[in-house]
Amino acid sequence: MSSSSPEPTLAVATGILGNPTETGARRHLAMLFGGRTVALAERRFPGFRSPRPALVLNELDAGPLAWLEQELGKAVQSRRYQSSGVPFGRRRAALEAFLRAQGVRAILGEFGHIGCNLAPIGQAMGIPVFTYFRGFDASKRLREPRILRRYRAAMPRLAGVFSVSQFLLDNLAEAGINHPNAVVIPTGVDTRAFVPGDKDPHLILAVGRIVAKKAPMVTLKAFAEVSAAFPEHRLEVIGDGEMRGECEAWAERSGLGGRIAFLGRRDHDFVRERLSRATIFLQHSITAEDGNTEGLPTAIQEAMASGCAVVSTRHAGIPEAVEEGRTGLLVEEFDGAGFAEALRRVLASPEGAAEMGRAARETAAERFDFLKLHARLEATIRQTCQELGVPTP
Repeated sequence: MSSSSPEPTLAVATGILGNPTETGARRHLAMLFGGRTVALAERRFPGFRSPRPALVLNELDAGPLAWLEQELGKAVQSRRYQSSGVPFGRRRAALEAFLRAQGVRAILGEFGHIGCNLAPIGQAMGIPVFTYFRGFDASKRLREPRILRRYRAAMPRLAGVFSVSQFLLDNLAEAGINHPNAVVIPTGVDTRAFVPGDKDPHLILAVGRIVAKKAPMVTLKAFAEVSAAFPEHRLEVIGDGEMRGECEAWAERSGLGGRIAFLGRRDHDFVRERLSRATIFLQHSITAEDGNTEGLPTAIQEAMASGCAVVSTRHAGIPEAVEEGRTGLLVEEFDGAGFAEALRRVLASPEGAAEMGRAARETAAERFDFLKLHARLEATIRQTCQELGVPTP
């Protein structure tokens, strides 16, 4: 490649450029391949300015005919590729021009459907496309026949598939969606930022949205059940959501308002500090009525890195992270009595809880350090590109 040509680059594709909840995508854009990346997105998070060159597709939709072109494109691409989301018309032309101008040599879709939508374009241009399954895209969406058709049609066009857990790959396989180059690589956490601190032996923590998918009432009732036996312990709940009011009211009615603190949504620094101090982390994840599941919860990885003993459920990829009896305890979804008993067991043995926390930290440093996981991701992309005979990013 001549000195005037752009460096080989990875395009990181997501739905909303700069979405603050998409930690993995933002890290990938900033850090993969030494930052030799560009961004692709359907739309932009309000006010976000990308640190890398970016193409935002809905910002191309100017003029009275844009809507008509996109509606026509949806119909055409649905017939051609089993996906209405494959860029069409001026969007496709702009995308191809951007990929060429930036010297893009591989594309990483940060959610399953995104990589699948870009696979036909990558295939036509000789650019390998990879996609990442993270949770809803390989659980809830598998109930939609059109999504099944989209995924199945895209698999032969994809260079590889990543997933945050084996659980999600198994979900896909059960739906007849397989890829020979499928690799489990969790999102991971910053194990230099999330570290054990001066532990408060009486602090129990829950972090996450207060929504049905997290079954917050199961967590509160478990704490209530054991609270009389452990009167010095308190529960802090960090997060917000549609069930917060109901949960706060229940805590007050139960006489636990002074021992359960609802702290609302807080920034990463606050969460890190509280995790560093907590001894036990609670998360009762469940499968939602619409089939939505976790992939591998980031909060659990952060808690483990912070040296917390974890009490959670045998849900999605959680058993792939939490080793029962060593780094925490797990129960079946909706097993409120079992959850309370697991919490009681950990509380009854402060030495055992501390040992679980140490083992959790060790596991996180070994398996969930995001820099190590980035290296695995880069190595897989490089190897695949080499096997396909194209330059690597």
